[in-house]
Amino acid sequence: MSANLKYLSLGILVFQTTSLVLTMRYSRTLKEEGPRYLSSTAVVIAELLKIMACILLVYKDSKCSLRALNRILHDEILNKPMETLKLAIPSGIYTLQNNLLYVALSNLDAATYQVTYQLKILTTALFSVSMLGKKLGVYQWLSLVILMTGVAFVQWPSDTQEPDSKELSAGSQFVGLMAVLTACFSSGFAGVYFEKILKETKQSVWIRNIQLGFFGSIFGLMGVYIYDGELVSKNGFFQGYNRLTWIVVVLQALGGLVIAAVIKYADNILKGFATSLSIILSTLISYFWLQDFVPTSVFFLGAILVIAATFLYGYDPKPAGNPTKA
Repeated sequence: MSANLKYLSLGILVFQTTSLVLTMRYSRTLKEEGPRYLSSTAVVIAELLKIMACILLVYKDSKCSLRALNRILHDEILNKPMETLKLAIPSGIYTLQNNLLYVALSNLDAATYQVTYQLKILTTALFSVSMLGKKLGVYQWLSLVILMTGVAFVQWPSDTQEPDSKELSAGSQFVGLMAVLTACFSSGFAGVYFEKILKETKQSVWIRNIQLGFFGSIFGLMGVYIYDGELVSKNGFFQGYNRLTWIVVVLQALGGLVIAAVIKYADNILKGFATSLSIILSTLISYFWLQDFVPTSVFFLGAILVIAATFLYGYDPKPAGNPTKA
């Protein structure tokens, strides 16, 4: 049974990470008549869907009792305003990160994005050391060096493009790269900060995600008003939305919750497999289906290094036991 759950976890992790990146990339590059959907509004809708999903999960944990659900939400959120306010900081950073991912995938192909985004392992490790006092082993430090080398190879400029398109591509790729790097730092800091809060309190992950979603929707609406207020007043909040857009929004909303739900069945090696398979699938689909990416030998070398670093970071060598004397 546990083996089946492990493989199910692997399948869900691969599906979620790969499908979100590919559908988001496709939705941002698809040429359609009329205005394109606003990524800022998609982030807000995803936060609201996440709140609804978490409320349903709390309701399920409350033995499907509305009275128990109401009491839990009142006691854990309304009656603990300072605890709730602690989530404002990571929530604001996560909202920024979610917006940056749309920017990144509007300017980078899915394969390059997937490999480069693994730098969040590096930022998470550094913030864990500085904020949580975590100690890294030799294998983990080595994996971080390999990871940085691999990402550098993946971002190595290609000489196969035409001069005119090369200059345009270089500009958009720089924007995408900056968006991914900023998202990696924000992901690392917010993830470690959230972990620290979870360790200091006894509230459930679902309650914490409701609090994150509440602040996230507020910050997201502020972003809509500041950056896209004029477009929203002209064409409406849901301008450009279609079936593909809603798939992206649902995948983004439920992605973190799915990972949180299956992570207890997945060890570090399994997560490494999921990341590796996701990178390989994104590369193949970007090349054969989206046709916006031509892999080079340098890219393959970088991708292999990143995959190896992912496995190495999760490697936990067991100390050799002392032989017992007869």
